[in-house]
Parts: sequence; structure tokens; C-alpha cells
Amino acid sequence: MKNRYLKQNVWYFILLFVSIIVISFVFGIIIYLFIKGGPALSWEFISQKPKAGMREGGILPAILGTLYLIVGTVIVALPIGVFSAIYLNEYARKNRLTRIIRLSIINMSGVPSVVFGLFGLGFFVMFLKFGKSILAGSLTLGFLILPVIITASEEALKSVPNTYRNASFALGATKWQTVVKIVLPQALPGIITGSVIGIGRAAGETAPIIFTVVAFSQPNLPNSLFSQVMALPYHLYVLATQLPNAPEDKQWGTALVLLIMVLFFTVIGAAIRARVRMGKRT
Repeated sequence: MKNRYLKQNVWYFILLFVSIIVISFVFGIIIYLFIKGGPALSWEFISQKPKAGMREGGILPAILGTLYLIVGTVIVALPIGVFSAIYLNEYARKNRLTRIIRLSIINMSGVPSVVFGLFGLGFFVMFLKFGKSILAGSLTLGFLILPVIITASEEALKSVPNTYRNASFALGATKWQTVVKIVLPQALPGIITGSVIGIGRAAGETAPIIFTVVAFSQPNLPNSLFSQVMALPYHLYVLATQLPNAPEDKQWGTALVLLIMVLFFTVIGAAIRARVRMGKRT
């Protein structure tokens, strides 16, 4: 008995130690970015357009361009991802074809982002003739995060007990009514979590948007879905590698703004998830 409790305590402290290390690295990165990039943050840096070959001024076009891409990506990926998960979990038959589809979705999540960028370049930019634009970039990023949303949404739907479905059917509800009014509300926190993870990945990707949407310098704000934009990940890459003697504080400041933006969407997602869970308890 004592030996069993000893092993349990040993593994508990090992897991606790590993968790502390991981959390420490995450907080260390965040603190380091705030230390290095904090001095660059100012209203002028956030609200002005770049000047003097992007060595002066602010990053407003890059911030707005990133927001446009995130919103477009969510509009593209979220409905397709959620409806695909509903079909696979609630309607599709459990056979070899659905197993192949699920395996393909899992494999898609491991495809390098540069491959999605080349796909977007060949299909959206050249074949469909959207050009390098917000539309092409949003569609490419949408396909990039689609596997994450489908997988997370399907797992959330699977976590809903079948007794809920059976009780709904027993009361005379149709399949679709059961899915919309019973299953989806219960699975919503998990779907939100997967969506936030996908948004975070899309916001930080550089390779896909290089091929499909971003411009080296585009100080003018976009006026249509077919406009090119600047974006924070690519702007950071340009400042760090393409501009000789670029101010270091602007590089760190751009990285910090990108981190804050991702954290903002994460906090919003967590707040919505908590609100949904509280609503279900009441």
C-alpha cells in the first residue's frame, strides 16, 4: 500500500515539475517580449502608417490587415468546419469512407503551411484569378485551420452523451432539431476552444500570406476584398531580415503587438466559453 502511494506521489511531482517548466517557458517568452517590445509601444506606433522605408512611423496598416485576414478566415473556416463535424459525427455512416475522410483531415493538420500557401497561389490567385488579395489570403488561411476546427468540433460533439439525443428523439424531435437545440449547445465550449486555437495559428502564419495577400509595403488601407494588405507576421519578417539597420525596438514592438492580438482573441474565446458554461448550469 505504501509503495503504491509512493509511486503515485513520485509521478505527481514529476508531472507537476514538467508542467511548471512548460508554463515557465511560456511566461518567460511573454515577459521577455514585454521587456524588449514595451518601450516601442505608443499611440503613434499603433495608429500611424510606416514612414521612411518602414524605419519610422507605425504599424497601423499591418494591424488592420491582420484583423481583416482573421475575420475573413473565421467567416470561411468556422461554418465549413462546424457543419463538416456535424455531418461526420451525426449523419455519416461509420464505414471505411468516413474513416478515410477522418484520416485525411488529421493528415491535413500536419501539412506544412508553405504547401497551403502554394495551393492558395495556384488555385485562388492564379486559377480563380482573385489575385493577391484579402479574399485569396482568407480562403487559404481558412483551409489551413479547417482541420483543427473540424477535429476539435467533432471531438466536442462526441463528448455529448447519447442519452441527450435519445431523450430528444423520444420527445418527437427530428434529427436536425436535436443537433441544433440539444447537441450543439452542449458542444459549444469545445467548438469555441478549437476555433480559438485555429485563429491563433492563422494570425501568426507567414508563408501562406506571402503567396496570396501581403505586400512588402502597402501604407494605404484596403478598399475591397481584392486589395493587398500588410500583415504583422510578414511585416515582422521584413523588419528582421529585409531592412538593413531596421530599428530593433520596432521589431520587438511588432512582435509584442502580434502577441497581444493573439492573446486578445484567446481571452475573448475563453470568456465566451465560460459564459456558455455558466448559462448551461443555470
